[in-house]
Amino acid sequence: MEARDVRQALVLQRWRYPLGGWPWRYPLGGWPWRSAGYLASGVVVGALACAALLVLLLASLLLVGIPLLLLGGVALGGAERLRLRLVDRLPAADPHRVPAAPGLGAWARLRAGERATWRELAYALLLATVLWPLDAVALALAVGAPGTLLAAPVLLAADGHETKLLKTVLVTTYPAAFAAAAVGALALLALAWPLGLYAAGRGALARALLAPGERDGLGEVIASRARLVDAFEAERRRIERDLHDGAQHRLVALTMTLGLARLDAPPDGPLAARLGQAQEEAGQVLAELRELIHGIHPQVLADYGLGPALADAADRTAVPVDTALDGLPRLPAAVESAAYFTGREALANVDRHSGASRARLAGRHDGRVLVLTVEDDGRGGADPARGSGLTGLADRLAVLDGTLAITSPPGGPTVLRVEIPCRVRSASSSPRTVSSSVRD
Repeated sequence: MEARDVRQALVLQRWRYPLGGWPWRYPLGGWPWRSAGYLASGVVVGALACAALLVLLLASLLLVGIPLLLLGGVALGGAERLRLRLVDRLPAADPHRVPAAPGLGAWARLRAGERATWRELAYALLLATVLWPLDAVALALAVGAPGTLLAAPVLLAADGHETKLLKTVLVTTYPAAFAAAAVGALALLALAWPLGLYAAGRGALARALLAPGERDGLGEVIASRARLVDAFEAERRRIERDLHDGAQHRLVALTMTLGLARLDAPPDGPLAARLGQAQEEAGQVLAELRELIHGIHPQVLADYGLGPALADAADRTAVPVDTALDGLPRLPAAVESAAYFTGREALANVDRHSGASRARLAGRHDGRVLVLTVEDDGRGGADPARGSGLTGLADRLAVLDGTLAITSPPGGPTVLRVEIPCRVRSASSSPRTVSSSVRD
């Protein structure tokens, strides 16, 4: 079992090596270095935050610095959540919500009313005034003082005659210098545990303020949700494959058999008419089955990805749709499926309810988040709570940590925006899906 954070590293090393070997496993590993790096970077960030705080407090006298204080707290909170990865491998979740409307004004109003914003501001003030001096003291005691003793031979060689260590111990001979270096090495190892404990507590404080509400089991919950989504997609594809390779082929064979029987029947007799009617009915059932298979999981989505699949859905829409989907990479199958069905349902709503004369479908991926927008020039006033079909899709997006926001004032326009955090699917893990039989 690999340690997830500094605290687990301290506990697990003792559990794994209860005898002899344990005392030297932790200080010789990577976690003490990560702890020192976290505290050292905290000193730098805290000192910069302190200087920025003084400037903003002076600007606040002119009522200019107050909005900048809030903005600075949000920016610092995001940076600290990333820096927390040095002592805790579990990513700290962003507590902020996605604005329901586009624009800087909507974003600022939402951030000003969120508790997370004020917690980030409180953390910024704490870091700028209290935490970074404590980090500096911890580093000076656990790393600086032993490091000075460890460098005694080098300092003596540089001076040539004598050196004063820690401004208290005068060293004039090399035996004394090497003895001081040995004491420094032992102290450096021994102080790795207190340094790790302090860094663990420091990280726990940052997580409590910057990512509240998390629990130790959050990672497993996220993983289990992802497994459920993958299982759902696998079952969807199995049903689509069974319908295509089974029922559809049998209907094709039935249609051909009826056609051959019709050729053998007297051309002007009632039997030929009945066989022709049966062949026509079988053809209609086959067409409906193909539409059903396409709705379950379109082959273009599996073969070519989200962009071509959404473009195909736009072509099937009665309202003219302008598309901007170029450059979308291959994404995880669950993300592509959720985004496709959300976009298709949005286009269906444009057809049925909007009264629009034109719509626009756009998608982009910035390396971390997929953003999909559907806009129409219809009458507006859309409300997902009235059964537009998007409520269930919003729940499905939530499983992927995605969000769905709708802006639809009376008179229009209606803008639907979907955001799903995801990475680009690697080529080795995304082979092109090819059906076992030829698509009709």
